[in-house]
Amino acid sequence: MTSSIAYNKEVDYDFLFKIVMIGDSGVGKSNLLSRFTRNEFTIECLSTIGVEFATKSVAVDAKNIKAQIWDTAGQERFCAISNVYYRRAVGALLVYDITDSQTYDNVTNWLKDLKDHADGNIVVMLVGNKSDLKHLRAVPTEMAQQFAESNQMSFIETSALSSKNVEEAFTSVVKDIYHLVYDHCIPMSPIDEVEKALEIDTMPEDSEFKLPNCCNKKTSS
Repeated sequence: MTSSIAYNKEVDYDFLFKIVMIGDSGVGKSNLLSRFTRNEFTIECLSTIGVEFATKSVAVDAKNIKAQIWDTAGQERFCAISNVYYRRAVGALLVYDITDSQTYDNVTNWLKDLKDHADGNIVVMLVGNKSDLKHLRAVPTEMAQQFAESNQMSFIETSALSSKNVEEAFTSVVKDIYHLVYDHCIPMSPIDEVEKALEIDTMPEDSEFKLPNCCNKKTSS
């Protein structure tokens, strides 16, 4: 599988990494993305339809890394777009809601889906979101930490609302990918080739990225 690792070729950044966000609908993936890339949070928002992505530059060891982060609806496992969504991804944030045990229980399915479709060297972080709602906690931190360790994932709890640990979560994944690149665990390609491939992957609204209306429901993210 070709990965989205690219090196500088007369552009204003040194590397381009594709990172995907996965997890059930309503766990806060979209708000994590908007908090990290635009420092914004929306109390009420509709579920993501199809795929959205945003970019942000991260400095690592004096290198300018462009992280292209993809966010999609939490029902994509059932809507058959996994192959396209995971293609060329080198990092993933697997998100659950600490106040909803069902979203944590589903982490196992998401991880299997990721392993089935993504590159074997993909960097994965387990993210327990909505840590500001400690009084409603349904998933113990220790249990999630143990699960992450047993599955070779890093782990963090975040709050998109307060912004706690959001920057740390994304930058940690970017740094881990960068270190794998320099350990030669992930191959690099010319940046123009990768950008062209990512542009092809970013299909219009009437493409296979478009999820059916049955997958659209209002959630608080």
